Amino acid sequence: MPYRRDGIAPFHPAVIAATWFGAGLLPRAPGTWGSLAALPFAWGLAALGGPALLLAAATACFLVGWWASAVYVARTAAEDPGEIVIDEVAGQWLVLCAAPLDPLAYLAGFALFRLFDVWKPWPVRWADDRIGGGLGVMLDDILAGLYGLAGMAVFLAVRP
Repeated sequence: MPYRRDGIAPFHPAVIAATWFGAGLLPRAPGTWGSLAALPFAWGLAALGGPALLLAAATACFLVGWWASAVYVARTAAEDPGEIVIDEVAGQWLVLCAAPLDPLAYLAGFALFRLFDVWKPWPVRWADDRIGGGLGVMLDDILAGLYGLAGMAVFLAVRP
């Protein structure tokens, strides 16, 4: 199996999971690509089992992401490589747990998550700066997702 110069095989399960099937390897703004790649999966999960299935999937994604990120970080010796986007997937799905199956609501959920993921209000920035390893990679996006979830509740309350 060929190896990348950063020391991890490109088809290692941790790479596939961490980069969300390669979405994080797309050029420029990998976090945005990861969030976009999360949307159709979220729609399908919500259509199949509603918010409960999407929340269960977000939880599973967080756990798999913690493992995959820990492996990726250990093998590459990078603190929080941009190509890891499974954290965006888990955070995006968390926001969309409150969204109805409606394109406008999903667009709002996408925008809200990206806003809080980039802005990093407290404690998102704190987690990003202070917690390392796989947990650190994942936790700041979960916290940004909680902010986005609150924003989604406000959006749905004021939406005509």
